[in-house]
Amino acid sequence: MPPADITAPDAAAQKFIGGKLLIPFTIGHFANDWAPTGVWLIVPAMAVTMNLSPAEVGLIFTIHSVGSAVAFLPAGILADRVTNRGRLLQLTFWWVAVGYTLASFAPGYWSLALLLAFAGMGDAVWHPIATGVLVQQAPERRAQALGTHAIGGSLAAVLSPLCAGFLLVYVDWREALLLSAIPAAIMGVVFLRFAKHVPPPNHEPTSQSTNPRSFWRVWMRPDGLALIVMISAYSMAMMALLSMSPLFLQTVHGLTLTLTGLALSLMLLFGALLQPMAGKVSDRIGRRPLFVAGNVIATVAAVAIALAPGPTLAIVAMVITATALVSIRSVVLAAAVDLSAKREATTLGFTFAVMDGVGALGAVSAGALGNIDLRYAFILVACLCTLAVVMAFVAPYSKMEEET
Repeated sequence: MPPADITAPDAAAQKFIGGKLLIPFTIGHFANDWAPTGVWLIVPAMAVTMNLSPAEVGLIFTIHSVGSAVAFLPAGILADRVTNRGRLLQLTFWWVAVGYTLASFAPGYWSLALLLAFAGMGDAVWHPIATGVLVQQAPERRAQALGTHAIGGSLAAVLSPLCAGFLLVYVDWREALLLSAIPAAIMGVVFLRFAKHVPPPNHEPTSQSTNPRSFWRVWMRPDGLALIVMISAYSMAMMALLSMSPLFLQTVHGLTLTLTGLALSLMLLFGALLQPMAGKVSDRIGRRPLFVAGNVIATVAAVAIALAPGPTLAIVAMVITATALVSIRSVVLAAAVDLSAKREATTLGFTFAVMDGVGALGAVSAGALGNIDLRYAFILVACLCTLAVVMAFVAPYSKMEEET
């Protein structure tokens, strides 16, 4: 079947993209992601204070992500089965606010890691519900719609580390983490007005589309397993890159916390801006070309990070690597929904769980290599991106195989 003409959006896509939920969903995503993305810079600052090794830093990021992974799939299943999805979305703001507030008072390493995992679960619940609503409203423009929703989280990923970098000049990591919970608390009040406008699922909860056995049969087929490996490799590369970049810039190249925060923000900015466009293009030509291009560019740039003789070239290479990977995130999510058809929220919950759960192994693996030499962490990123490219040609699912 030929791809849809994206120049003339269908009524459902127009209703969502131009409707009443656009602003609160975007701001809600921004508010919930503010604290988790600030952690990328707060944890390295904590490492300096607590004298943590790269492996211990990687383990904190891994535990934080695993906490999110545990919550994604149950949230996705709920979102496909309950009618009052707005209240579930509202709950996530308070979960995030309370979780990161408690983490800021953690007395030691392990209590901090576990509280960060608990807080991350609240943010995780938002994603499959909100994106499930989105793709149900725009079924022919899944990647474009997911890219639009991603703007809120991407802006948080850009601005929160930058803000944390400035804050850490004047306050310690505990106060910075506490302050990072404020946006979610504010949105928890504001979203009261919008929760009732979130639509219920567009299929019956008892239908075949929500049958668990049917869902797992899709993913346990060879093409489904190949897609899981592809998503896992991509996510591990992303986690390895983001978890080790701040530590690398501070310890190897001697950057201050403020400059490190600025560098991390630049790493995420351009990919965030490109996500809607990348999604739009993939809706037209298929998922594979965008996915392969992003990972090939990231492979070359990640090697350049390891070989860079100074901070300027390292930062430029980091920006290119992160831009290539972040820009195709919505393409990856849309590819998963393409495979599972009507189980949008459940599929997205499962995909987020794989991305954060299996992807978290990238952080701990990069940290282990970083104990030897932090440059090896970026060689790992290149190897994982290469594996993702190989698996992209193995996974024969609909949008990748669609002819233009």
